[in-house]
Amino acid sequence: MGRPATRPARLKNGFYIEVKTQGSSAILVRRDTREQMLLAAEDYARTKQVTIRGEMRNDKWTD
Repeated sequence: MGRPATRPARLKNGFYIEVKTQGSSAILVRRDTREQMLLAAEDYARTKQVTIRGEMRNDKWTD
């Protein structure tokens, strides 16, 4: 089991999309560049609900 975390998790720098299937919770998918993020969003959008979250840089959303 282990001990529970005392700090919130930090996200890496990059571009994020939120992918959700009907009836389940969302997951965040990270890509290094905006172009890669947009291609991944197109791929996931065929079968899932996709929300573009934007760019994370130094623990802050810039977009």
